[in-house]
Amino acid sequence: MTLVKNKYYIGIDVGGTKISGALITPRGIIISRKKISSPKKAKPQDIVHAIRELIKQLLKTPSSRKISLAGIGIGIPGIVDNTKKKVINTPNINLSSVALAPLLKRTFKTRVLLENDVNLGTLGEKTFGTAKHVHNVIGVFPGTGIGGGIIINDKLISGAHGAAGEIGHMVMDIHGPLCGCGHHGCLEALASRWAIERDIRQAIKQHKKTLIKKLTKNKLATIKSGVLKEALKKKDPLTIKIMAEKSKILGLACINLRRLFDPEMIVLGGGLTEACGDFMLPIIRKTVSEDRFFKKLRPCPVMPSKLGDDAVLLGAVALFKFVNTSS
Repeated sequence: MTLVKNKYYIGIDVGGTKISGALITPRGIIISRKKISSPKKAKPQDIVHAIRELIKQLLKTPSSRKISLAGIGIGIPGIVDNTKKKVINTPNINLSSVALAPLLKRTFKTRVLLENDVNLGTLGEKTFGTAKHVHNVIGVFPGTGIGGGIIINDKLISGAHGAAGEIGHMVMDIHGPLCGCGHHGCLEALASRWAIERDIRQAIKQHKKTLIKKLTKNKLATIKSGVLKEALKKKDPLTIKIMAEKSKILGLACINLRRLFDPEMIVLGGGLTEACGDFMLPIIRKTVSEDRFFKKLRPCPVMPSKLGDDAVLLGAVALFKFVNTSS
């Protein structure tokens, strides 16, 4: 399937704290955008209602007059079934087991497709961003957790149950810290932002000096990526040490992914990369370049996201191009 000319698409990015949406041309130009807070402690029907109202707002914007809608693509932070119509499981927002696509199709009379949000982010980068014209690309998106997307020979790899690409739960160290999934030593438990937060808090308990206490006003429950960026800028030794360790681990994960899938490119996205990429990327690239297994092959560049927060929204448009050829 190709994108429909002279028609427009709506992309929706559903998150635990906010739901973003945009009206987008088939060429990936954002005409208008809206953002709302995710309903707190809401029932599934309340979240569906919020998504529906956001779409209605986008269709009421002045720029949407005389526009014919070709489809709505929605990024979900969890597992979506292979029909791209039903949410299987999403831990951070109450949409598990909801057949979201048919509910919205009934209202808007257009095709509605769902996909994992990081899969969409990777599709967005492949279609409109850093990986444009690349046929084999892996997306690695470190943020609060770590998500991944896999495109091989121009096909999004979804797996048997729509759960492929959960690279944050690759076990990197069987003796490592406990992950939220219940296993020890997952990549997410070693190198995500919450892992960084955990290690900084532990270091502070051990009376290690750090600017993080001052930058957060001693509120350490959440240490945002912007705080880490500022601490790196000010050359805080503890932050530098921990971030270097995490970057090295992400580099090793990229080596594993390269050996599994032999991509032409690995794209680093997500909030942590966006804030701290200038520090992290050289370490990740150096780690990948030291892989002797592939030393006789062409280098696999590790590139930052070009689209940032828009990657998922634009990937929602790209989904309509890729869905019929996805496995």
